[in-house]
Amino acid sequence: MYISQQLAANAVNQVLGGRNLTVTLEDIFREHSDVTAQQRAVAQDLSYGTLRFYGHLQGLLAQLLEKPLQDTRAQCLLLVALYQLSYDKAAQHTVVDQAVKAATELRRPWAKGLVNAVLRNFLRRRDALNRALAQDEVVTYSYPQWWIGKLKNQYPQSWQAILEAGNQHPPMTLRVNQRITNPDDYCSRLAEQDIATKRLGNSGVILDKPLPVERLPGFHRGEVSVQDYGAQFAAELLDVADGLRVLDACCAPGGKTGHILELADVDMTALDNDAGRLQRVQASLDRLKLKARLAVGDAADNKQWWDGVQFDRVLADVPCTASGIVRRHVDIKWLRREADIASFAAQQALILQGLWQVLAKGGKLLYTTCSIFHEENQRQIDNFLAFHADAAQLPLIYTQHEQLQCGQLQPSAEHDGFFYALLQKN
Repeated sequence: MYISQQLAANAVNQVLGGRNLTVTLEDIFREHSDVTAQQRAVAQDLSYGTLRFYGHLQGLLAQLLEKPLQDTRAQCLLLVALYQLSYDKAAQHTVVDQAVKAATELRRPWAKGLVNAVLRNFLRRRDALNRALAQDEVVTYSYPQWWIGKLKNQYPQSWQAILEAGNQHPPMTLRVNQRITNPDDYCSRLAEQDIATKRLGNSGVILDKPLPVERLPGFHRGEVSVQDYGAQFAAELLDVADGLRVLDACCAPGGKTGHILELADVDMTALDNDAGRLQRVQASLDRLKLKARLAVGDAADNKQWWDGVQFDRVLADVPCTASGIVRRHVDIKWLRREADIASFAAQQALILQGLWQVLAKGGKLLYTTCSIFHEENQRQIDNFLAFHADAAQLPLIYTQHEQLQCGQLQPSAEHDGFFYALLQKN
């Protein structure tokens, strides 16, 4: 276990220093290619768990230390061990013993004794420590204070539920390719393998327990894809039909691109500014046996990639703070700054303006984010409508989900947080 603790502490340390968790773990596992698959899995779980509850764990650690640690590696090792003692099922004595062993690798003469003393002190005083922190919102919810305050202001009735949903383990949801099969038949096949499921909407299937895609019947034949239920609304709301010319802007990794092509025979252009990410889109389309025209370019600057022929439908899946998907990307809570919201909003406005130019008269543009902050969502749309007399916001027609009447999907047990707005060019 101590090797997994070491790797996780390293990952947490790098994230708190400003690095993306996914990239960090990839680099660490590449550097430590000798670790077992189980050690990698445990290290990944510990990294995600520690960052998910970092606010709480850091509050505990601050009480347990006489003064802040200057050695961030030792601090992160303690955070990982505190996560295990607070949230994991591992035996307490094993966690402490292995953390002490991991501390010896830090090559600091004081580290072993400090880790042992802090963790055993925590076990003795756990209840009292948590009571002392009960009124601290950052500790209670494990989000930065600015994030909590913004949600209180923007969602006065549901801010706590939103925060709590973001701290849950995300569900594994599938999108059934209805060109090949249908959700009811696919659920029956899963049931034959004792895989419990629940139907969602028109194409969605949520699994009771996540499992490797290799265990999904027909996955490699394109019968099913992994896609959050909230993300599955995009293709349905875009109102596509056979023969339409469609642009999926900012398309990577290609989940929405594939879904649109599953619903209709359209002339699809998939645009992204990263050629490497477009390779993932192509791989996804190959698995689904679907075709699209892939283009590298900036959605805000159509001179780079547009051939001058306007599109009937445009999906504007714009970059955002990703505040609606923090349970999948737990590092976002600690990497984002409040000032980032304005930066993303400015970028979104440029993209929206650029894509509006390539939309045909009478055509429809679906604006979407995976954010829950109003500045990136309806406020962005209101600002756009105020300066574009030829734009009208349409109702969102998706009968499976009443919440979509306001465009904002708040994160829940069934889906992540998304925003949708459908605009028509008059």
